[in-house]
Amino acid sequence: MGGSDMQYRGIFCFDSYAPYNPYDCHRDEIDASALKEANEKATHLVNSMSLEEKVGIMTGNGDFTGPCIGNTGAVDNLFPSLCMQDGPIGVRATTGITVGVSGINTAASFDKQAIRERGIYLGAEFRAKGAHVYLGPDVNLVRSPFSGRNYETFGEDPYLSGVAGVETILGVQSQGVIAQIKHLIGAEQESWRDFYSANIGDKALNEVYLWPFEEAIKAGVGSIMCSYNKINGTQACENEYILNTTVKQRLGFKGFITSDWRATHSTIDSANNGLDVNMPGPLSFGHRLVKAVENGYVSMDKIDDMALRIISTWYKFGQDKDYPTVNFNVVNPTKDQKVDVQSNHKQYVRSMGAASTVLLKNQAQLLPLQPAKINSIAIIGSDAGSSWGNKLCTNLPCLTGTVAMGGGSGSAKYPYLVTPLEGIKQRAGKSIKIHHSASDYNLLKASFQSQRSDLAIVFSNVFTMEAFDRHNLSLDRNGNALIEAVARANENTIVVIHSPSAVLMPWIHHPNIKAVVWAGYPGQETGNSLADILFGDVNPSGRLPYTIAKRTEDYPVQFSLWKKQLDYTDGVYVGYRYFDANGITPLFEFGFGLSYTNFSYADLVTTHTEQAIHASLMVKNTGGVGGAEIVQAYIGLPKDQPPKILRGFEKIYLEPAQSARVHFDFGPRELMVWEDGVWVLQPGQYTLSIGASSRDIRLSTSFTL
Repeated sequence: MGGSDMQYRGIFCFDSYAPYNPYDCHRDEIDASALKEANEKATHLVNSMSLEEKVGIMTGNGDFTGPCIGNTGAVDNLFPSLCMQDGPIGVRATTGITVGVSGINTAASFDKQAIRERGIYLGAEFRAKGAHVYLGPDVNLVRSPFSGRNYETFGEDPYLSGVAGVETILGVQSQGVIAQIKHLIGAEQESWRDFYSANIGDKALNEVYLWPFEEAIKAGVGSIMCSYNKINGTQACENEYILNTTVKQRLGFKGFITSDWRATHSTIDSANNGLDVNMPGPLSFGHRLVKAVENGYVSMDKIDDMALRIISTWYKFGQDKDYPTVNFNVVNPTKDQKVDVQSNHKQYVRSMGAASTVLLKNQAQLLPLQPAKINSIAIIGSDAGSSWGNKLCTNLPCLTGTVAMGGGSGSAKYPYLVTPLEGIKQRAGKSIKIHHSASDYNLLKASFQSQRSDLAIVFSNVFTMEAFDRHNLSLDRNGNALIEAVARANENTIVVIHSPSAVLMPWIHHPNIKAVVWAGYPGQETGNSLADILFGDVNPSGRLPYTIAKRTEDYPVQFSLWKKQLDYTDGVYVGYRYFDANGITPLFEFGFGLSYTNFSYADLVTTHTEQAIHASLMVKNTGGVGGAEIVQAYIGLPKDQPPKILRGFEKIYLEPAQSARVHFDFGPRELMVWEDGVWVLQPGQYTLSIGASSRDIRLSTSFTL
């Protein structure tokens, strides 16, 4: 997958990965004649439709009607019922699909090519299932570790989220599937999500929360989903400033905006203020919208614009020609045609599962494991194995068993699940004795199995799902007590955590805990991906896409179940920006991750004009094994901004003693700030910091613009 052998669909332009260009399919570079033809076809079709037909294609058929999560009305022999389908991780509620890494692992890879490949296979599977719209990616931010939906996102940084969002969109849309980026905007909490107001200042709105959406629009995303919550007091899906003034007018978005399911709270205001499709329908649109037009509350010009956005997008992606019919049914599984669309996609899941694993601690070089020196391993904790009675827990939380994805709309049906226990056993071979204790509460058994083994690997997790936030930052299922019991029993203890965001680690400095592996939510190949890292078949290169604090109170945003007014008083100081500005030392900083080798940085060279900077540096593998380094570039702006802001990253693989030059380019987009309703370039001194994490800065320089 990837490269020049790929079959490109529709009229969008995708090419190989070298040299990397995040906007190689920028909407301005799409063939103008093809776009003109698509718009002409759409205009002709809209002009031939009745009011009822136009309203029909922008109205969902209702909850639990099937075959898809969302289905629009159709126009006989002219326009199909659009199939809108969850979710970010895979085609939800059907069989024969791939369950890959979650969004948070995608970001932890910091690997643009791998993220693109993930998007490509997702697009291929959605297309083969007949789904017209992929409901993703989710580019809301990890503003708080408590949010239950953090696993769907790309972390706490808007630049990282923007890059990951664009790469996902370009991959999905290369297959002729419409990506629907979500949730516009301020959806950083699940509790009271239908009612709370995200009160965000204009500076933070544009520099932080709108940033990845703007990047997606530049990259040609076909659709946007508006969120459940209010924005500054007005429901997101009827917010004129966000939908019309900002997205459609200022940013020039030409696609269609869809409500989140049951996030439409009006008919007239929603239609007039920028909503194009009501999901799941039909209450707010349908006959009510027809009446609103007939009574003069919504103009026919507005209806035509809404219809044109939907139909022109359908034409632009080539879905009018040879598009597969829907072959599954989320309401009636007996109608699932069991079309297998997996192909060889499991190889990408295994590879990215390993690439997104973050090595947090590795004392005495306990990892990678050396089988020749090991006679026995204790595998401790239910998170290592299968769930009791149901190995393939999906939509709802498992009471036991390993956690490899989140629940709710971000879930899918595993075709299979390789547990960590299975993956380690397979890789260890028959010469190593495996002692397993599946209980999280039988500390005596855990201690006994650990004492009789050369080393112990203890597993713990946090399960999160849509609509529910975390109430604390502790591990689930007695995790801390289990880890401490194992550490007391074995001086070579390895901790493996499956979690979508930060947890407290009161045991982190225990002298017997030699290694900590942060596995996230890796999908169906979780056991194999982990074994690849533990045994050194893959050198870890994952980096944290969020900050892990020492204490709960170190975070600027705390969980509050009852608050319906969420004031974003942290402004642009989200995540590591807040920790840096306030001099708070995290336990593990944004961008952190260890390797089995070492890298040196040298020879930083910069050139700049009035509005652009080019920088390059030499990176060398100074260790004994090959590995990949994630080189991160941060910009410090002249005034009233965080000390440093991520504005570039590159993943580079080097063999021992090999070196290479890494390049960064920063244009006005990376250097400007939002002031008084416009983007401006501040005069003054800028700082460029290059490093292996947000706190591990290796080289820096300053310049004046």
